[in-house]
Amino acid sequence: MSVVTNTTTIGAIDAPSRRNTELMLLGIAVAIAVFAYVNVGLAIDGKLPAGVFGYTAGITLLAAVAHLVVRKFAKYADPLLLPLAVVLNGIGLVMIWRLDQSKRLIKRAEAAWGSFSPDAPKQMLYSAIGIALFVGVLVLLKDHRILQRYTYISMAVALVLLVLPMFFPARNGARIWISLGPINIQPGEFAKIIIAVFFSGYLMVKRDALALASRRFLGLYLPRGRDLGPILVVWAMSILILVFETDLGTSLLFFGMFVIMLYVATERTSWIVFGLLMSGVGAVGVASISPHVGARVDAWLDPFDCATAACDQVSNSIMSFGAGGTLGTGLGQGNSDLIGFATNSDFILATVGEEFGLAGMMAFLMLYGLIVERGIRTALAARDPFGKLLAVGLSGAFAIQVFVVAGGVMGLIPLTGMTMPFVAAGGSSVIANWALIAILIRISDTARRPAPAPAPSSDAEMTQVVRP
Repeated sequence: MSVVTNTTTIGAIDAPSRRNTELMLLGIAVAIAVFAYVNVGLAIDGKLPAGVFGYTAGITLLAAVAHLVVRKFAKYADPLLLPLAVVLNGIGLVMIWRLDQSKRLIKRAEAAWGSFSPDAPKQMLYSAIGIALFVGVLVLLKDHRILQRYTYISMAVALVLLVLPMFFPARNGARIWISLGPINIQPGEFAKIIIAVFFSGYLMVKRDALALASRRFLGLYLPRGRDLGPILVVWAMSILILVFETDLGTSLLFFGMFVIMLYVATERTSWIVFGLLMSGVGAVGVASISPHVGARVDAWLDPFDCATAACDQVSNSIMSFGAGGTLGTGLGQGNSDLIGFATNSDFILATVGEEFGLAGMMAFLMLYGLIVERGIRTALAARDPFGKLLAVGLSGAFAIQVFVVAGGVMGLIPLTGMTMPFVAAGGSSVIANWALIAILIRISDTARRPAPAPAPSSDAEMTQVVRP
């Protein structure tokens, strides 16, 4: 007796989602942040801080909400991006709260403004708003390729955001803020994401023309004259921002991100060379005519031999790093609050360097490096050119911002006035960077998602099985 069985030779293989790995890493991230909070309280007062349970509940709730949304709407996303962002945000909240306990900062604020308002509760609120935006991006943005439709609209929106601060009063020598009553917004933080969308859409269409070279000189392929137009326009825009807003950080971020994406799109080293030369020429030119930028250059060249506020900040920051040594003074036991009003924003990295030491500082920067690495890995895995360029652009913008902030605080480059992502006090920065992480998670989910199983076909291969 024989039996004939019909089977198909094609089957779907489901890829692991790695959401349980993400959950485990989130638990470690929350534990690190809570341990740091307790450590600061014990170092300052010798007892558990009164707000430890509130802080633990708050950071746990935010991490849990973000994880559940990723599990539901981005099942195959990279499992490291969210835990890395949570641990940085959590440590940032701890460092800001630690500085809120400084008696020197409290007395200085009361002398200057008549009262002291702690920044840690506000930063927790900004973190919650950032998580809400993170959730909104993942829920509403089903496919990152939808953003390609808004290539030129995003350019217009980014230009408006970059120009608006010119019409508002300068703060600390730079016009980078929009003040609407009690609300202060730094539009450059949001513009970096929007303009990355424009660059991705534009370069995806124009990359073949930009990759052409007319001649070879000193081992470099020189682009044709008419193809230099885009980089000249972006260079001119970055210089105008630097001149009218005296915002060195946004100019470097804006132009650097474009050059990185241009290089990735065209694979021409000549664009990198032109970009470095043009950024150097622009920075030197503006430093010679802008007193604010010139003062920051002087503070960079010799912070111990000038009398400006920037020199005082940079010199105190360098001494904070030196006082930290290899293992640090311990959380809550440093003196970085001597830097002044920018201690918990521009110069919060000095507190990390002093209280965590060189070893802790390297681990801290490694967290940022891992976010950039996961972003680049996402770009490599993306299946569409727009997604590749967008992931590279967002990762490059994040890396440039970390570099210019860390370099300015350490005295490697002039101060830029930007804030350390997720760590420094400021609502615009933490909210915008949570949106950036959400877009990277959406791209990684699309890239890692397995292909759908093929539909059954009546013409499928038949296999005859004969049983005695």
